[in-house]
Parts: sequence; C-alpha cells; structure tokens
Amino acid sequence: MKCAHPIGIFDSGIGGLPIARKIHELLPNETLIYVADTAHTPYGEKTEDYILRRSLAVTDFLLSHNAKAIVVACNTATMVSIQTLRQRYSIPFIGVEPGVKPAAIHTQSGIIGVLATEKTLTSEAFNQLTQRVAANAQLAIQPCPKLVRLVENLQLDDDETHQTVHDYIQPLIAQGADTLILGCTHFTHLAPVIEQVAGLGVSVIRTETPVANEVVRRLQTAGHLNPSTTPPANPITFYTNSDLNTFQKQIAHLWGENAHVKGF
Repeated sequence: MKCAHPIGIFDSGIGGLPIARKIHELLPNETLIYVADTAHTPYGEKTEDYILRRSLAVTDFLLSHNAKAIVVACNTATMVSIQTLRQRYSIPFIGVEPGVKPAAIHTQSGIIGVLATEKTLTSEAFNQLTQRVAANAQLAIQPCPKLVRLVENLQLDDDETHQTVHDYIQPLIAQGADTLILGCTHFTHLAPVIEQVAGLGVSVIRTETPVANEVVRRLQTAGHLNPSTTPPANPITFYTNSDLNTFQKQIAHLWGENAHVKGF
C-alpha cells in the first residue's frame, strides 16, 4: 500500500538531519529513510554534472526501497538537480532552497547575508530565486567552504568552529546585514554558534520547518499520508556509503543511540 511506503530523505552527509527530525515530529506515524551520500561529500565542491549523477543514483536507491516521496535535503542538490528529478520521476520531490523570501520580508536594513556553498551561490537557480523574491534587497553573499567539514567532524562548538564562523560572518555584519540566511542544511547544526557570533540584533533564517510543512502538504494533497495511528517500531533508518563507524557516531550524537544505521 503506497500510503505505508517510506518518505525518502537525502543529503551529501548529515546536513539534512534537522529536516528529517522536523518531518518526524510532524508525521510521527510515517517511516523515513535517510541517505547520507557521505562518500561524495561535500556536494558544494563538485561539478553540476557530478551532483546530478549522485542525486539520480541516490534517488534510484530510495525508489528501490519504495519511497513515496523524496526530500532533497541539500540546498546545492536542490539548486542543481530537482528540476531533472521532477521531470524524470513521477513521485513528489520536495527541495530546500535558501530562505531568501522570508529574509527579504524580515530585514530592516535591506541587507541580507547569505551563508552557503560556492556551488549554491553561483547556480542559475539561486540567481533566479533572488531576482524573483528579493529584487529590492541587497544580498551580501559568503561562501563557507570550511563549515561542512566541521559539521561532518562533529566540531559543533569548539574554538576552531567559533573562529571560522566569526571569519565568515563579520564581513557581512560590517556591510550592514541584519538578517543571515543559512543556505546550506549543514549550517543548521551550527545555528547556536552563528546566532551567538552574529549578536542579538541579527536574525538567522532557517528552513527545516517550512520544508517539513511542505512535505506534509504534498502528501496530504496526493492522499499519500499513512493512515495508521500507531507510530512504527523503527520510524527511521539511516544509510551511508562511507565509514559506518563514523556515521554511527554522528547519528548517535545528533539523533540518538538507538537509531538504525546501515551501509549501502
């Protein structure tokens, strides 16, 4: 029965976990499959062709597990791949894009700082997004190549992380940015540090809640929500194609000790 099939979620690593957690909170009776394409992380340093090929490969893996919808829980993969995925497959694909629209509504100074990967910031999809929803705002963009590795290493609150975040954020604050967009899902893990470094006068825009809300909406519209009123015994299974011991430590730290972790 399709309604009982799992929701697939993928990212280049552990960046999509906050989205997975929010989906689990909103849909506790659904089964989730999370794929960390860790052997190919970070996507933000790869070519668009490479990212598309990985998105197609992971999608095929999730479809082999009967995914009824797939969440592309990565800004870079969404910018590069989601149009092709939607054209090629019939199931719903829900992507994540930098929160430019809410930032444009929220900013008082008219200057928005964008923290993201180089690939996201230079993509045509990002350029179209900013022109469509933030034409009257000034965007100060900041590639953050070091942050994904820090998150993957679970360096979420050490001195190196604080200094790196400071180095990325201060130029944006100096330009007058009063709103910062976390344009990479990995950066959500660093939101407390980013908020601390940015200071009380700066808002930080995250996207896991609107993405999870869109998953609920799309499944409701399609009539594919699981009608069961009983949470599954194993609500989520995590897969990686990299070192399993490292991945188990990441998931135990960020999700919980009893999570089901497998290789693929």
